[in-house]
Amino acid sequence: MSTNHSLPKPYLDVVVQGSGPALLLAHGAGGGIEGNFGLVLDDLARDHTLIGPHYPGAGGSPVATEPLQLDELADQLVDSAVAAGHESFAMLGESLGTAVAVRAATRHPGRVTALVLTAGFAVADPVLALAAQLIKTLARAGAWSDVARLACLSCMSPAQLAEITPADLDALVAQVQAGIPPGMLDHFDLVSRVDVREDLGQLTVPTLVVAPTGDRLVLPDSSYRLAAGIPGAKLIELSGGAHILNEADRMTWLRHTREFLSTVPSQSA
Repeated sequence: MSTNHSLPKPYLDVVVQGSGPALLLAHGAGGGIEGNFGLVLDDLARDHTLIGPHYPGAGGSPVATEPLQLDELADQLVDSAVAAGHESFAMLGESLGTAVAVRAATRHPGRVTALVLTAGFAVADPVLALAAQLIKTLARAGAWSDVARLACLSCMSPAQLAEITPADLDALVAQVQAGIPPGMLDHFDLVSRVDVREDLGQLTVPTLVVAPTGDRLVLPDSSYRLAAGIPGAKLIELSGGAHILNEADRMTWLRHTREFLSTVPSQSA
């Protein structure tokens, strides 16, 4: 299988589930495979092999010793799929994972056959840039409860925030804080530096862009710009959807994703 760049030795913690054509998962900053895709893993695994690498400092992957580099991270994800025995695959990217997936597709065009990009961005918009800087400042100060509060504020929809009780919000903040991965600061440092705008016009694979219109962390305009910049990309809006999709929105996402993948030529299993 031809590729533009040689692959490094894999070192990421990888979740592999299911059988059939391969789907390579690229999660968001401060997230993980279960946190981002947990609601749909079992369903997608019925007829796909899911390969879910954790970024450095997430899941069981070791914390990075140097600042994360987008090219290296994209190569590591691709190599995780190749090491699992898959020469080609579609990629599902969410948030930071959309930029990782785009870069993987431009660096390894012989391997990435399709893209599903959700709540994504080519470069951090003003809201995301401010949030990333706040998260980095709070993390460096060890103010992890405030990081968790900012995450809840940013990742919930206005409707969710209006309906939640103070006690439930406190419980949610505690749950989010307990789940913050060691690499969160590194992830958001990368968010601040990502820029794949020049990659978009190079993409030649079928692409579905999903824009949650209630996203308070990555503005929907960022998804619209992704779709506008990628030749032939299809755009779907999730009306009122938050940055972290709830169960109902995730089921809508799953329907659109399955419909899209059914139109893509079968990947190597």
